[in-house]
Amino acid sequence: MKTEIIDKGEDGIIDNIGNPEQLEKLYRSNPKAFRDEFESLYPSIESTEAAKFWKQRLDYDNVPEKGRSFAVSEIITVIGVCALTAFLIRIPGLFPNLFPDEVYYQKNASIIVFLGLVLYTVIINRITDMKRLALISVAFLVSALYINLLPSEEPGDSVILAYIHMPLLMWFIYGIVFTGFEVKNHERRIDFIRHNGDIAIVFALIAAAGGFLTMITIGLFDSIGLNIEEWYAENIIVAGAVSAPVVAAYLIGKFPALVSRIAPLIAAIFSPLVLVTLVVFLITMAFTGKDPYNDRDFLLVFNVLLLGVMGIIIFSVSGTSVIRNQKFNATVLFTLSIVTIIIDLIALSAIFYRLGEYGLTPNRLAVLVSNILVLINLILIMNDLFRVNFKNKEFSAVGKTISRFLPVYLVWIIIVVFGFPLIFGLN
Repeated sequence: MKTEIIDKGEDGIIDNIGNPEQLEKLYRSNPKAFRDEFESLYPSIESTEAAKFWKQRLDYDNVPEKGRSFAVSEIITVIGVCALTAFLIRIPGLFPNLFPDEVYYQKNASIIVFLGLVLYTVIINRITDMKRLALISVAFLVSALYINLLPSEEPGDSVILAYIHMPLLMWFIYGIVFTGFEVKNHERRIDFIRHNGDIAIVFALIAAAGGFLTMITIGLFDSIGLNIEEWYAENIIVAGAVSAPVVAAYLIGKFPALVSRIAPLIAAIFSPLVLVTLVVFLITMAFTGKDPYNDRDFLLVFNVLLLGVMGIIIFSVSGTSVIRNQKFNATVLFTLSIVTIIIDLIALSAIFYRLGEYGLTPNRLAVLVSNILVLINLILIMNDLFRVNFKNKEFSAVGKTISRFLPVYLVWIIIVVFGFPLIFGLN
């Protein structure tokens, strides 16, 4: 017997064939009933793109995770890309006169990590269009040449800001490739944000397993009188760190159903915990008298906290759009956005205070504009979350707001990376 949702079923699936969020809700309410009903309806809707997508998804999910084979070609691709990234990150060890380790890592680590992810994406998605391949190559070559031509000895604040923002620029390049160059497709942008959350989770699991293996390996060799800590750190840990994101991307593609269940759960758990932590932090800050106005280090921590919470909100929004208890999560995220706006306003007031007291510097300008952009984005997100909670607006609207604001961040990152060294000088 079909469930109540699928009893309304034919209308539910057919009427919502162009509404991915509603189809996801129907599927998650009863996967088996949805699958059975979809199979009976498929001949009449097979010409639609949504039906083709769901056909591939349901057929793939129908194969047990443990029964999926690891194709030799896939393994070779992963090993090849990981070997390349490991070689590039170990250039200081292979050619010690080229760059000091610290400077080389500072300039090139993010480029190497995202080069591995982009190269893996190009291979598995079989991107063969020469114009796109040329654009990817130029983007990485220009970025690598530019960042390595910046001064290494006693760099100025503008150069250090370029170092700091280069990983964000690489992230955007990866996003463009991941979305198949569909830069105007908001759904693909949200998929990319969700994909990054998945990578972060799988990377953390790999790192935890790698840390455990490291302790065992070093302990075993130490027991026979060999101290391999320095060699192991320079060769295995560093190479593993830049290769792990590629391995994570491979595992996500291999077991999408498993990861897609974990990420929304983590988002649902962490959002309330972060909200409680922030409220307690603000209350404690008020009682202790600690403020970011006269303490530069505390202001820095304050801004890092702000960006971290902003990231959690964005990740939680992308995860909440595919979980069942959206009402509770929407309420938590709405409250969290309000608290984060308060934190941003405090940070902005402290930045304006320090501008008045000590004048304009590249660091203060970068932090000021970044906080203003985050504040505007938060207000837009809060407005959408208010409508979701109190005016029954679809949750997907929040994701679209986040997606629309991404190009604004990209423009600012390009200005900081390429414009600040020209405007403020290199030293």
